[in-house]
Amino acid sequence: MVKVGIIGGSGLENPDILKLPETRHVETPYGSASSPLLCGLLYGTEIVILSRHGKQHTITPSKVNNRANIYALKEMGCTHIISTTACGSLREEIGRGDLVIADQFIDFTRHRDITFYNKFEAGTMNHTPMADPFDRQLRELIISVAGKIGIKVHETGTIVTIEGPRFSTRAESRMFRMWGADIINMSVAPEVILANEIGIPYATIAMSTDYDCWKTDEDPVTWEAVIEVFNNNVTKVLGLLQEVIPLIK
Repeated sequence: MVKVGIIGGSGLENPDILKLPETRHVETPYGSASSPLLCGLLYGTEIVILSRHGKQHTITPSKVNNRANIYALKEMGCTHIISTTACGSLREEIGRGDLVIADQFIDFTRHRDITFYNKFEAGTMNHTPMADPFDRQLRELIISVAGKIGIKVHETGTIVTIEGPRFSTRAESRMFRMWGADIINMSVAPEVILANEIGIPYATIAMSTDYDCWKTDEDPVTWEAVIEVFNNNVTKVLGLLQEVIPLIK
């Protein structure tokens, strides 16, 4: 049976959208998840919504308990995970409000627990393949549905995750562009790593809200600008999720 975990959850956190909403508190071997889990039915599909930064957005990027979050979704029986995230654009062609269905990541974080395997059991080497970290079938479904409902998406993109909570320097922003990164955020790694380790297909819908600070003819990114663009475009993400989730098999 399909059960979809949603990380981020902006817009979907309204219980009026769900049938039979129920809040669950989940403890894990890694501590508590970032927020209580909101469970319910969306057009007949079971979903579990987790607020990455807490209900009031009080948890900073470096302090998100990613291991507990992913483990909690596994414990709830989630068969797939779709995350949503705001991101900065590192490419001229990725404009404000554009959606990117990332296919690769670069992990530039430094202070996060990035694995469930802090030690190997005797005779077991847990080296998880990560060549194609975002699930191909989930990505293709999201891209296909977006096309059918008239939402433009960038079908590929490399997302670099930085530690935060500060934004990049201009030198860093230019470096990430040279590395081949297309968008930048503070959330996707190690979420995607941990999902792969625990065996749950994972995809992300990233919304570009700014141009980071590499673009000298634009004002450098501010949190206020990020929120304004995100709030003006979040209905696209919500509409896309509502169409995609019932089609996941």
